[in-house]
Amino acid sequence: MKVGIPRSLFYFKRPVFFEEFLKNLGCEIVFSPETNKLILEEGTKISDPETCYAIKIFFGHVIFLDKKCDYLFLPLLKKNEDGFEYCPKFFGLPDLAKTILKTKILSAFFEGDLEKFSFQIGKKLKKEKSKIKEAYLKALSLEKEDEKKRYFSFQEKMNSPLKKVLLVSHPYNLYDSFVNLQIKERLEKLNLEPLFLQDIPYEIVKEREIKKIPRFHWEFGEEMVKKLDFVLKGEKRIEGVIEISSFACGCDAVLKEYLELMVKSFQIPFLYLILDEQTGEAGYQTRLEAFADSL
Repeated sequence: MKVGIPRSLFYFKRPVFFEEFLKNLGCEIVFSPETNKLILEEGTKISDPETCYAIKIFFGHVIFLDKKCDYLFLPLLKKNEDGFEYCPKFFGLPDLAKTILKTKILSAFFEGDLEKFSFQIGKKLKKEKSKIKEAYLKALSLEKEDEKKRYFSFQEKMNSPLKKVLLVSHPYNLYDSFVNLQIKERLEKLNLEPLFLQDIPYEIVKEREIKKIPRFHWEFGEEMVKKLDFVLKGEKRIEGVIEISSFACGCDAVLKEYLELMVKSFQIPFLYLILDEQTGEAGYQTRLEAFADSL
């Protein structure tokens, strides 16, 4: 049985778990390719003009996978383990996809209980409870290992002699080099050391209480605020912070003001980049170079 997974949005939130869990259930995974110009164009064609950049790209990925697999894996993400909600646009992705695809949708309601969600998916694939439990535990273990490796890499980079720039955004912006116009490579060419905020495990920051910053009900917002607070207060070697946002992201429109306030309270230079399908590389590069000079 072939199950398609689009390389966008929720994929970057739990890339290891989703893939390994389905593999352990005996599924053959079919990925869409990394984001490219064609995927962006196809997604933009069918999207409402006011749709955020990330959702447009998502639709391009699901269109690519249509008819190439038996099921398209699209979880319905509502809340995380601590009760914080995902972006409202995440709620309707499976239903929206049904209106444009011919491939069957493999989905389940996720509201904080990953094990319950996994059993719902396994049941739809007609797998035995013991098999589902085993697949869940194996996938969870591998996800924890991956988190440790990424955090270890983050800590190693903190010892680099280069000036360090912390990149702050949703994971689907940070880890998709097409979306962020290869910001990691561009910063490295400017002799800077880029660090991804998402490489910090949420488990080590979720109990933090932050004064003067409101409690966000969005999962991504709350996570970014707590991780940023953890880095700024614990690491004195951050030279600059860059926040990346998808155009028309409602969550970021509010969140940006608080992240900038936090960064500037430590007298650290802050750059805010909004990206969409019209972003020009020349102007983008100029802003990065000017930011590097300011450091």
